[in-house]
Amino acid sequence: MAVDTTLTWPDGRQRCRWCNPQNPLYIAYHDAEWGVPCHDDHRLFEMLVLEGFQAGLSWECVLNKRDGFRQAFDGLDASVIARYPDEKLEALRQDSRIIRNKLKIRAARTNARVFLAIQEEWGSFDAYLWHWTDGKVIYERDCTRSLLSDQISADLKKRGMTFVGTTIIYAYLQAMGVIYSHDEGCFKSIPPSAY
Repeated sequence: MAVDTTLTWPDGRQRCRWCNPQNPLYIAYHDAEWGVPCHDDHRLFEMLVLEGFQAGLSWECVLNKRDGFRQAFDGLDASVIARYPDEKLEALRQDSRIIRNKLKIRAARTNARVFLAIQEEWGSFDAYLWHWTDGKVIYERDCTRSLLSDQISADLKKRGMTFVGTTIIYAYLQAMGVIYSHDEGCFKSIPPSAY
C-alpha cells in the first residue's frame, strides 16, 4: 500500500501510513529502528516482550511506554526476568509505567525462560530467528501474517511461549528487519524490484 501523501511531516519526507506525524518518538522509531535487521539478542528479547504487550493495543501506545517498561522490567534482561518471583509479577501489576495486564506480565517471565532455552540450544536467539530465512531478509508488503510467521509462531508456542500468535510474530519480524515492509513511497522504501 502506498503512503498517505496528505500527511504533513516535519521534515517533508513521506513515511509509512501507520506512523504518526505528530509523535516525534514514533517518527524516530520508524526512521531508525523499524525494519532494520537486528542481530542483538538483548534487543530481540526486548521487542519480543513489547510486541506481546501490544496485543489488542496500538504499537504507538507500547512505544510511548517503552522507557517505562525498561525501568520496570530491569532493562528487559531475559536472564533477570526469567528469575522473577510471583511477588515481582504482582508488583508490576501496580506499576503505572507499563501496561498492567496480568497475563502479559506473566508471559514476559515465561517467554524469558523459553528465550534462554533457545539461546542455550542455538547459541543465540539471533541464530534461531534468522535460520528460518537462511539469514536473508524477506521483502513483502501489506500482510499481517505469512507462512513464515505461522511457522515461527507454532514453534515458539510448542516451546512454551505465550502471546506469540502469528500476527504478533509477523509484526515482530517486520520490526526486527527479518521482513522488510516499508510502504511504497516511504523514504525508507526500496525499489519494487526487491519485492
